[in-house]
Amino acid sequence: MVRSGFTESVHRGSVVVIDASGDILAAAGDVHGPMFPRSTNKPIQTIGMLRSGLRLADPADLALVSASHSGEDFHIARVRALLRSVGLDETFLRCPPDLPLGEAAKAALYAAGGGRARVLMNCSGKHAGMLLTCREAGWPLEEYYDPEHPLQERILLAFEEFTGQSPVATGVDGCGAPVLAAPLTALAGAYLRIVSGEPGSVERRVADAMRAYPELVAGTGAEDTVLMSRVPGLLCKSGAEAVMAAAVPGVGAVAVKIDDGGMRARTPVLVAGLRRLGLDAPVLAERAQTALLGGAAPVGAIRTIW
Repeated sequence: MVRSGFTESVHRGSVVVIDASGDILAAAGDVHGPMFPRSTNKPIQTIGMLRSGLRLADPADLALVSASHSGEDFHIARVRALLRSVGLDETFLRCPPDLPLGEAAKAALYAAGGGRARVLMNCSGKHAGMLLTCREAGWPLEEYYDPEHPLQERILLAFEEFTGQSPVATGVDGCGAPVLAAPLTALAGAYLRIVSGEPGSVERRVADAMRAYPELVAGTGAEDTVLMSRVPGLLCKSGAEAVMAAAVPGVGAVAVKIDDGGMRARTPVLVAGLRRLGLDAPVLAERAQTALLGGAAPVGAIRTIW
């Protein structure tokens, strides 16, 4: 971060760029060591659900199941509708009670006198999808998030297929579901495989839904939503602790992890990677750095040196 021409702080991390054939085009940092992809795992988790029997009539619901939504009214209404479709309600969710991820949604909740709820948690769409999958497959609804539950075992198989390797570690994500470790190279490769799937394949259905309904994947003004809305063909998903992954079919993929979890640093690095793939959309120039204000005036920027 540069303020008034002076370097005030520095984030360090790792990034890998792969071309359309999966070969590394550019890299920095440790791209072969394992890390937790956090919510960038969600498209793979959705693939595992579909292969386990999840049925959704509306493709928009696939985007929501793959989302880290901002908790806007349209997100919450859709999660509740999903649960009602199989005779459930939000009391069956096992993600923790939380506030909306989006600041505007959080402010509206406070203004209405509301508080934390499971359905407001940004992963509630994923958890609803897991419950619907268990209902369709005839699996127990209790502890659907346990790594030894049949659903999580199927998701593990999808993870191994799309990353090309078994996880070196399994942890508990912020929402309570398993999170599987992989290197950035494997995460980028997984995203490239997802967007390169044959039309009608499970992975392609997930990619197409997320790109068609980016506002459900994140929310109004959120990075994933803006980038997918304005870069043709782009699949993009962010995760906690400053992880981000993106891919364009026939072009390549990028995966980013900022070491200290500094969320403000991830988008400029991702944009730098997308530009190395030859992508040139106006939004990339806009997001290449983030303006830093002193008072009300721009005095510097958060930008990448890579």
